[in-house]
This record gives sequence, structure tokens and C-alpha cells, in this order.
Amino acid sequence: MVYTTVVPVSAAAAHQRDDDWIFVDCTFELADPAAGQRAYAAGHVPRASYVHLDDDLSGPVVPGRTGRHPLPSTEHVVALLSRLGVAEQAQVVAYDRAGGVIAAARLWWILRWAGHRAAAVLDGGFPAWQGAGLPVSTGAATPARTDFQPHWRDRMVATAADIPSAQLAGSRVVDARPADRYQGRNETLDPVAGHIPGAASLPYGGNLDPAGRLLPPDRLAHRIAAVAAPAELADAIFYCGSGVTAAHGVLAAEYATGV
Repeated sequence: MVYTTVVPVSAAAAHQRDDDWIFVDCTFELADPAAGQRAYAAGHVPRASYVHLDDDLSGPVVPGRTGRHPLPSTEHVVALLSRLGVAEQAQVVAYDRAGGVIAAARLWWILRWAGHRAAAVLDGGFPAWQGAGLPVSTGAATPARTDFQPHWRDRMVATAADIPSAQLAGSRVVDARPADRYQGRNETLDPVAGHIPGAASLPYGGNLDPAGRLLPPDRLAHRIAAVAAPAELADAIFYCGSGVTAAHGVLAAEYATGV
């Protein structure tokens, strides 16, 4: 079975020793960029490699020109996925320690952008793996390098300049940030408070249950339907403050509706 959005811990554990299953630890803390590497060294899913949100899943920050986590170049993505050992038939499972919100969904989105369909997020992340009493490793992974061949899906990327024409064409624009930031009441990261005119609010935190697992597809679909009809999701544009939690919104929408 190919997993394209979410992998239950039980399924991941059953394939943990399979060479064509690749596990990637994406743990990251915005307030402490070195915390993820420390957490990985303290314990991770066996055979999992580590990727860093700033260094591996983002491009260079250029003050005044880019956001906090711009997309990496296509060349960087190909080099990263080759280093991780991603082959055409590989099932990639990304996880973090925050329900996939912080960086695992970002890697999932990058894989899908590069045309790799068998990419999924571990439901509940590393806490769910530990909670199931599964083995933990402290040694760094050394995957066999591949020559990753991308098939870019350029329509997955939208720029700020694309928004007005997309809205005129009927595309829904969805803000994945917490509601208080959408409303401009608690902006501590970006220079301008508020949201893109016409954007709907769908905070990423509402995609998860208290244990950090994605809500069941029917509940997610009901939640998403409040801001976008299923037919609108194929052309919907998700955004956040830097392009990280927006990926979780895309993941949740695909998991809920298959679009």
C-alpha cells in the first residue's frame, strides 16, 4: 500500500526495517533552532535521518526580499532528496514532535512539489511512536545515496503577486495561522498585522486532536467545508507567516478530501 498523506504508527512499525521505506525526523523549534538536532540525538525512529527546517527545508533568507522560510531552490531539493536516499519507489515517512505541524508537513509538501507521490506524515509523530512502546535509536542514519529524479508540479507554488488574479478567478485563499494573528491582535513575528484581504481563516491547530494526531477525515472535511467547498480545494492557496504551517493545511485538506 502506498501512503500519500498520513501513515499510522502501526503501519510504519510494520515496515520499519524495509529498505524502500525512508524515515525522516524533521523536529524543529522556532525559538531554539538547535533543539531538533538535540532531540534527534537523544532518540529517534530507527534508520531515520534528520533534516533541519532552516538549513535543509528552506532557502537563504534575504532581508527585505524573502520571508523567514523561503522555498529552497530546485537544485537544493534534488540534492537533499538524493542524500536522503529517496528512490522512485520509496515510501517516505516524515515526522516531528508537534503533530507534523512544524516541519514534517513541509518536507511532505516539498516531496509532492518534486513529484514524489509516496510521501506521508507519521500520524502523531515521534510521541505516538514512543507511546506505542516501539524501538528508539540514538545513532545517526547513513542512507545510501540515490540520484533523485524530480517531476516538478509548478502549480503547487503561488507567489504574493499571484494572489489578486487567483482571487479574481475564484480561487480561495486560506490563512493557516492562529485566529488571533489572522485578526491582527497578536502579531509578534511579522512587520504587518492582519491578513490578506478576502482570505478565510483555518488555523492549523484545529487539524489535530489533543494527542497531536490528525482529526479523522470526515471531521477534517466538515471543518474545511466552512471555508472552502471540496471543488474549490484543487485551486485553493494556503498561506501562513513563513510557508511552514500552511503545508499542514494542504496536508489536512488532501487527507480529508483526496483533492
